[in-house]
Amino acid sequence: MTDRFAPYRDLAALFPDEVITQAEVTDVELPGGAGTLALVTLDNHAGPKRPTTLGPNTLIGLGRVLDAQAERARSGQLAGVAITGKPGFLVAGADLGSVSSLKEGAEGSLLARLGHDVYNVLSDFPVPSFAFINGLALGGGLEIALATHYRTVSSRAKGLGLPEAHLGLVPGWGGVWKTPRIIGPRDAMTLMIKNPLANNRTIDGRTAYSIGLADAILDPAQDPADTGVFVQASLDWAARVITGDTETVSALATQRERDTSETAWDEAIAEGRAIVAAKTGGQVPAPTTVMDLFEAGRHRTREESAAAECEALAELMLTHEFANTVYAFLDVVQKRSKNPAGAPSAELARPVQKVGVVGAGLMAGQLALVYAQKLTVPVVMTDIDQERVDRGVGLVHAQVDRLAAKGRLSAESGEQLKALVTGSVSKDVYADADFVIEAVFEEMGVKKTVLAELEQIVSPECILATNTSSLSVTEMASDLQHPERLVGFHFFNPVAVMPLVEIVRGPSTMDEVLATAFAVAAGLGKTAVLVQDAAAFVVNRILLRMMGEVQHSFDSGTDAEVADHALDPMALPMTPFTLLAMVGIPVAQHVTESLNAAFGDERFPVSANLQRLIDAGITSIWAQDGSRGIPAETRAVLESGNAPETSEQLLVRVQDALAQEIGLMLEEGVVADAQDIDLCMILGAGWPLHLGGITPYLDQVGASERVNGRPFHG
Repeated sequence: MTDRFAPYRDLAALFPDEVITQAEVTDVELPGGAGTLALVTLDNHAGPKRPTTLGPNTLIGLGRVLDAQAERARSGQLAGVAITGKPGFLVAGADLGSVSSLKEGAEGSLLARLGHDVYNVLSDFPVPSFAFINGLALGGGLEIALATHYRTVSSRAKGLGLPEAHLGLVPGWGGVWKTPRIIGPRDAMTLMIKNPLANNRTIDGRTAYSIGLADAILDPAQDPADTGVFVQASLDWAARVITGDTETVSALATQRERDTSETAWDEAIAEGRAIVAAKTGGQVPAPTTVMDLFEAGRHRTREESAAAECEALAELMLTHEFANTVYAFLDVVQKRSKNPAGAPSAELARPVQKVGVVGAGLMAGQLALVYAQKLTVPVVMTDIDQERVDRGVGLVHAQVDRLAAKGRLSAESGEQLKALVTGSVSKDVYADADFVIEAVFEEMGVKKTVLAELEQIVSPECILATNTSSLSVTEMASDLQHPERLVGFHFFNPVAVMPLVEIVRGPSTMDEVLATAFAVAAGLGKTAVLVQDAAAFVVNRILLRMMGEVQHSFDSGTDAEVADHALDPMALPMTPFTLLAMVGIPVAQHVTESLNAAFGDERFPVSANLQRLIDAGITSIWAQDGSRGIPAETRAVLESGNAPETSEQLLVRVQDALAQEIGLMLEEGVVADAQDIDLCMILGAGWPLHLGGITPYLDQVGASERVNGRPFHG
């Protein structure tokens, strides 16, 4: 048999350090006389936590294995082929480290073509081909499944998606062409554009089945790491497909009924273009390229689309934006987050069997739910009267009911979760708690009073935490009998979505307390960064410096539209005035006042105009009807200077201010390294990956040199 993958050997030789995912074949005799199926399992044998990925050596090996099975099928030895992965993973996608090392467009084009050649073996297989999606399947990993004739998915599978637009690439191994034909253009646009540009949202197995990405959804064993039950159920289903079981074939036909009409295409294209414009302002090449391929692919053949996909990938792999994305995603989000600087040994962490949340407001309710859901321990909320307690607990329970209604929890799991969250008007319920976090009003006196009360109730081993966003943990601990037990544990809103927790070390905080805080954050599925106690810590300090510069320019006479859009070249998640309205003008003003008290008027002036809006009960500079104008009643309370700036001047001003502030933060030792700043801003503020993190961006635009005389990265 001719080795059609021999022309790719020189490409594979460029990647001697690739962690190769092996394609291991097991022959399975299917029930009901369906024949023999070759089960191909993808496994890198690198342990249960390291995802399988696809580099050129892996792809060549997989292609050769699939070619061999196709030859067997043509000779009548096989009735089917199926591909699955090691426990928890189908495939995590292309090896971004390998992709980023390519130096020539021709190499990128060759890698793209290799993916198509391998996946086409599955698409053109002479007998039915199947994918058993047992776990995480991203990018090229999901495209493997899309290349097969039939797909099953585990009801426990999580992390399915086509995130390429988020990572600076396109679903260029057939995904951009096949997805709309399998699930319809509307859901395809969601998978390729809407989700990636919404903090890289992924879907689970149940959603994959509901949109038609999978033909059948099957339940695995109780242990998600045990994929044997799911695979066996998938094999049984495959046997019924191969033998033409009437009930299975009928259900399959119904499941595959998707709207691929001209209207559906038109609507999907229009919505996708609108999302890209709103999210990137045309500043980021990959999302626009995805939409170009998606729209053009509507009338292309598979091979025509493949040629365009290869060309697009070859160009995008060499862009500045992709290089930045690889640094931000691999070096910062993936690697730095796994080894937090300054974290004590995990062996020092104390067990947490019960959690207390002081307060029953909206933030407290979010905290209570995430602790109960992720740690599966009792959580008790308290407040000053029964009405507040009942309302707070009721809101948590209502949110659980909504999760169950959406299919994200079973009814039984929902009831168990609700039973974990209770409330009381007495803080005595915290006597046996291991971890109590306050989420009361952001005022020092209130927080100190609460902490003093707790100290008289909780056990000596109980850890006290504060969710303050800007106040001094040192000052909060100053009157405590045991300040060593207090730690800052700052979440970002919405708690369930935002992955960052700033862990704030006070001067007396014990290593055991810090270790427990890191362990709790990990249990909650959050990325924790250790920060020293300084006003507003990391994210809010940087955001308020940025917002303050824009506000000061507006107050000084810059047109509102110019001020609000001067930072558009950064393609930030939202404009400064939109962020101000979302955070809340009173909250932003309160944090600015804390920063002003700590660092003075020059860097953090308190806006008189914002105070006027607060006093007048106005919640946004822009009109709330979507007109993007300033209402007459708002203009009436504002005062404007006579020193306007252009958008270019304001952009440079903000860049320099950020370079100054971050330089000072590193000098103060707020965090250990510039990468920690980048990690905080990516995960806590949605800083765009294509900018490479905030400190590389400031280096690249020259602000670091202008202000500090040196770059953040050598």
